[in-house]
Amino acid sequence: MGQETRTLATQLIRGMGSFFKLCACSRQSRCPHPYTIRYRDATGRQVEETGYSTQPDAVEQLAKIYTEKRDIPRQQADLKRQIAKQRFGEYASSWLARQRHYAPSSVRSVNQVLNSQVLPTLESRRMNSFTSTVVEDFIMSMEERSVGLDAQQNAFDTLKKILLDARRRGGITDDPFDGVIPPEYIPRKITIPTLDEIHHLKEVSSDELRVIIDLMSGCGHRNGEAYAANLERMVADDVYRITEQIDGTTRQRARLKHRKPGEFRETPMPSTVRESLLRYEQGHGADLNGYLLRPQRSPYWAHTTLEYQWSAAKKRASITRKFTTYSLRHFFASNCLSRGIPVTDVAEWMGHKNINMTFKIYRHLMPASIGRAAKLLNEGL
Repeated sequence: MGQETRTLATQLIRGMGSFFKLCACSRQSRCPHPYTIRYRDATGRQVEETGYSTQPDAVEQLAKIYTEKRDIPRQQADLKRQIAKQRFGEYASSWLARQRHYAPSSVRSVNQVLNSQVLPTLESRRMNSFTSTVVEDFIMSMEERSVGLDAQQNAFDTLKKILLDARRRGGITDDPFDGVIPPEYIPRKITIPTLDEIHHLKEVSSDELRVIIDLMSGCGHRNGEAYAANLERMVADDVYRITEQIDGTTRQRARLKHRKPGEFRETPMPSTVRESLLRYEQGHGADLNGYLLRPQRSPYWAHTTLEYQWSAAKKRASITRKFTTYSLRHFFASNCLSRGIPVTDVAEWMGHKNINMTFKIYRHLMPASIGRAAKLLNEGL
């Protein structure tokens, strides 16, 4: 067979496209090679597809595509074309503005990832030019700049959300992540405070910090969620409902991370935590809405307040091991998993968006899971 060449395309009605064969056969109507069709999609981009065994098959597919395009409302088609021509930086900005379920802290985090990793490389690129090769080149550029794997994964996840949103709205035709291997961040080994260390910290802490330590180590709260400690959230003797957080930078109430406004999650509340909250309320009272932690100079706690009191408490307790307040959440997870509580429940209580991250971080805390499974299976046999 001779070298394949593109034969003259058969043009159909205006806007419908054309069909042809990529072969050098003298009688193409009878040769076994497939037909290729060429058309423009709703965004105006030229597309070629091959694999049609007969001419009627090719014409039928072109007619179907033409009918679908014709039936698309003009406003929708115009929007697709507009998105396709937009620069990434402009689209990313409009995308973030539409994420109304993001808490202010999440918006700041996304902006930081965009400004530090994504926009310097991709800001001026048109949306319809994104392909899997472009995404792979972006990952390679981060590797060449020795960007840490955790930052690589955050940048990749942010880029993926934005591009798949543009594809869903018709601005990108093909999946730009098809075949792309994402960077995989393996969390480093975590430091878990011991129960003795927690007790020593509570002995030398302020009453306010003691409440935060109890909520984080006993119920799995995040820092900002503990700042919002509230008697009204004790919905049962052994259940605490987390409905909001205090933004540690702005000192304002905010929705939960990975939750829409009004959504909440519930966690088991050990009796020691319940008694801690009630004891604080008896000694210091609560405001009219049930909030416990009320600094003198501002309505709510902030990260700076926590950092100062935490450092002072560690020093007074003579604790030299390097762990932060967030390590108290690791203690909560360890306490749960070491007692056989399923990781799915732990992920829900801790407010993780994806159970895969919970599993990666805490997999090693599951006590002899493979050995235990082997024994259970053996009993079944």
